[in-house]
Amino acid sequence: MAVVGVGAFGRNHVRVYRELEQRGHPVRLAAVVDTDLAQARSVAEQYSAAAFNSVEQMLAGEVAIQAASVAAPTIFHLKTARALMDAGIDVLIEKPVAATVSEAEELIRVAEANRRVAQVGHVERFNPAVAATMPLISRPMFFEVHRLSVFTPRSLDVDVVLDLMIHDLDIVLSFVDSPVKQIRAVGLPILSRKVDIANVRVEFESGCVANFTASRVSTERVRKLRFFQPQQYISIDYGRQDVLVFSVGEETGGVPSTNPQIRMAKPEIFPQEPLRAELQSFLEAVQTRSKPLVSLDDGRRALALALNITSAIHEHGRKIDIKGLEAAGRSG
Repeated sequence: MAVVGVGAFGRNHVRVYRELEQRGHPVRLAAVVDTDLAQARSVAEQYSAAAFNSVEQMLAGEVAIQAASVAAPTIFHLKTARALMDAGIDVLIEKPVAATVSEAEELIRVAEANRRVAQVGHVERFNPAVAATMPLISRPMFFEVHRLSVFTPRSLDVDVVLDLMIHDLDIVLSFVDSPVKQIRAVGLPILSRKVDIANVRVEFESGCVANFTASRVSTERVRKLRFFQPQQYISIDYGRQDVLVFSVGEETGGVPSTNPQIRMAKPEIFPQEPLRAELQSFLEAVQTRSKPLVSLDDGRRALALALNITSAIHEHGRKIDIKGLEAAGRSG
């Protein structure tokens, strides 16, 4: 294994691969790559791996790599992943899969041409709470989703939609088997030059409606998804890895509620670090040459929705002259 890009999140990939190796999994962390060679060497020394400052340097070296995590900035995903796949290396590409939909489609073509396993790092798919919810899906009709985070200087090259909300967009798209019909969105830059807080309403052709709120300037951390489907209300807490199911008209199982017509149940969940589950799933796909749980097409679909939401936010900003309001606020 190699990890390309050893910033804050890339270092987590390095850590988990080494932990899996130490626990007897058939994987060996062999190399780390970063344009900041000093940083690459620091991480490599800590984890006893080889350090390189480019993919090209690694490919020209004596280290044999079979698969790699791409955790470089999004604008470099296409160039980096294409070089790896052209060299016969399977890839896990962190979210968002690429900077544009056309780049995502190019990645799909490259993976198919080289017959490479390529997975996208939508880590919430591997949250035990999401895994426990998947068998319960029937016909979701309304979602309310909140993802709030305190401000940090990471990922400021993208707005909050591509930074945080895209996790929930991917989850809802995996739950709702229907094309998007309409998008309404508002957002504001608060502490950066990009949109830091956004509220979005997505309507699907099926009639399902999903409301999303994402903020990276909150005073608290919240990661919750709730949805309604016929005779059921299901609440997911990503952070607590917890699921609550409220059902109407069921007479067996579950815990009685204060309303005898409503029963509550908690599916059995086996807690684990979602990133570890994600990387294990990727390694299994590599070893068995099978389709990964989160494909490049899944990544392209989530990216397309996120970019459409970003466009809707910018269009709304033009309508209300958001720059004029900001200027007025500063002068006041």
